[in-house]
Formats: sequence, structure tokens, C-alpha cells
Amino acid sequence: MSFTRTSAFLATAVMASMLMTSCQTTDPYTGQQKMNQTSKGALIGAGIGVAAGLLTGNSAVERRQHALIGAGIGGLAGGLIGNYQDRQEAELRAKLQNTDVEVSRDGDNITLNMPGNVTFAFNSANLDAQFYPVLNDVAGTLKEYDRTVVEVAGHTDSIGTDAVNQRLSEQRAQNVAQYLIAQGLNTDRFIVVGAGKSHPIASNDTEQGRAMNRRVEITLVPIRS
Repeated sequence: MSFTRTSAFLATAVMASMLMTSCQTTDPYTGQQKMNQTSKGALIGAGIGVAAGLLTGNSAVERRQHALIGAGIGGLAGGLIGNYQDRQEAELRAKLQNTDVEVSRDGDNITLNMPGNVTFAFNSANLDAQFYPVLNDVAGTLKEYDRTVVEVAGHTDSIGTDAVNQRLSEQRAQNVAQYLIAQGLNTDRFIVVGAGKSHPIASNDTEQGRAMNRRVEITLVPIRS
């Protein structure tokens, strides 16, 4: 690498680091540091990616949106979308305070990151009964804010074969989705997917990283009219 290219790379890294340090805000519900939407966009522009919650892609979600609108569920348009998701995000953050569930926002999409250590027993797809109240709170909010497509995605760490991890991730996602649907939610809103170990959010070289990767993510995408 030439001196010029090296200098440019270092400048970009320094700029990104400064952005990350200066653009943090404190979550009023959890007290944790989080990145606001403006600074997140700046970091992406600086070459630092942010893990996206949505796995199935826009085309699959759009097909589901069209089907729901055809079934009589009204869509959202213009500035109503952001306001709708702002209110839903605030309610979820308030309800999920001190539950270990992380609420994040990417544009108009809201993602709930549910770590496996509080959701399932190790190497099991059976929901921990102690987690039912949390899922009940999530279901209550999803029932109130019913103009969203709900993607439930299961993830694993890298231990074990691809086949075992894929099956486990699918089973965990399916069990979470079925529990939520059983609370009275419309099954047509749901997209369920297992990602196996293909989308880590941390290094699998440490137990802490592997624990972060064992998770179920629920991503809420507004139905656009």
C-alpha cells in the first residue's frame, strides 16, 4: 500500500472514530449509549457498517405488504411512517427496559435483539418460561401497532455443523413466532427465517462473542400504502 493510500485509510478510520465518539446519545430508558440516526448514516458513509436486522430482503417484505393491504389492513404513507415507528419504538423501549432485549432502529425498521441466554436453554429451541412476560409485552405492542410486517430470524454461533445450526435457528425463530401469534396476532404478518451461523454480530472466537451471536431478532417493517 502506498503512503498516499495508507494516509487516506488512516484518515478515514480517524474520522469514523471521531464520529462514533461524538455522536453517541444516552437511551433514556436503559441508560445505555446508542447511536442516533444521523450519526449512523455518517458512519456508514465513512465505511463502518451497521448490522441490519432484516434478512429476507425488500422484495419478500413488499409481497407480504401487498397481501396485507389486499386483505384490508391499511398502509402508511409519507411522514406518518416515521411518526408511527417513533411511537412504537418508544413504547417497546419502555416495556423492555431491564430485560436484556436490545431495541435498535435502522431507518423506519425497528429490530428487537433477543439474546439466546435469556430466551432459550443452551442448545435448545424450547422457550424459557421466564421469558413469556417479555414476549407478552412485545405481543401487546405489535397488536396495538398492527401496520407492520414482522420478520422473526433465528441466529446461532459457529459451534457445530452448518446443518445443526440451521435447524436450531429455524426452530427457535418458529417457536418465537408461534408464541406471538398465539397471543392474537395475525399470522399473515409474519416472515420466519433461520440464518444459522451466517450472520454473526460478534467474533465467534470468544464465549462472549458467541453468546451475542446466539439470538433471535424481530424486525418490524411498516406497511407502506
